[in-house]
Amino acid sequence: MMSSSAAIYVLSTLGGYAVTSFLLLKYPTLLHQRKKQRFLSKHISHRGGAGENLENTMTAFRHAVNMGTDMLELDCHITKDEQVVVSHDGNLKRSTGINVNISDLKYCELPPYLGKLEVTFQRGGLSEGEDKRIPLLKEVFEAFPHTPVNIDIKVNNDLLIKKVSELVAQYKREHLTVWGNAKYEIVEKCHKENSDIPILFSLQRVLLILGLFYTGLLPFVPICEQFFEIPMPSIILKLKDPQSISKSQKFLIWLADWLLMRKALFDHLTARGIQVYVWVLNEEQEYKKAFDLGATGVMTDYPTKLKEFLHNYS
Repeated sequence: MMSSSAAIYVLSTLGGYAVTSFLLLKYPTLLHQRKKQRFLSKHISHRGGAGENLENTMTAFRHAVNMGTDMLELDCHITKDEQVVVSHDGNLKRSTGINVNISDLKYCELPPYLGKLEVTFQRGGLSEGEDKRIPLLKEVFEAFPHTPVNIDIKVNNDLLIKKVSELVAQYKREHLTVWGNAKYEIVEKCHKENSDIPILFSLQRVLLILGLFYTGLLPFVPICEQFFEIPMPSIILKLKDPQSISKSQKFLIWLADWLLMRKALFDHLTARGIQVYVWVLNEEQEYKKAFDLGATGVMTDYPTKLKEFLHNYS
């Protein structure tokens, strides 16, 4: 059996750890230097605002910027002739109706988008438009020199990462760009290629942050990333037919939402100069939940709706 002195030692150690962890969770700058923020983004347009215009088109980007968006979110692939293009899908079947890969075509051979596209994160949502052309990343940089851009590197391709880095450097946009992907290996390559461009948390790193948060270790750990970009798990419930979701699935979604959507976590990260972005939210109650929890930014398919919400939100 443990002696009373040993028990007192263990309890006092655990108590000291808990108090220190709690203190540093609330006041992390006691241990860590706050990251310098080059820009702040509350209003983020997902694929340029995929609910109001065809996704990832110059028309969508222009509309979002005219609406006053703080940041454009977009996706990049590379063509056969090494052009960096803005497209979510590597295979164009969904968006153009033609079963072909971007990597197998020259830029001039890319087919146009369909006139109507489903909005991925809005059940039953459709967008349409006349601008059906897949743009180049450099076009976005040239058209919006002062607008921050969030780049999702969609494939683990060294040449794509290198080309994006070169474009960011060419247009002197290191202070207006964030890049990454859910895959850890891609984010690592991005950071190694150009450490001047801030990076997103990969899924692996998000899970690590959660583990550190719930064990009280997070306040003691240095963090390289500057943008904590996460989904709101509860939105899955609105994207599927309620009859098709089992009770166990609903419980898992509720649990994931409860674990991830934590104000104490968001407040700690933002106190360290890390921006917290929640995606992809398209309803007012979702916007409100995210901002009430302390998210610094919300990613939406409907820039107009988010702008109106922010105008009234206090």
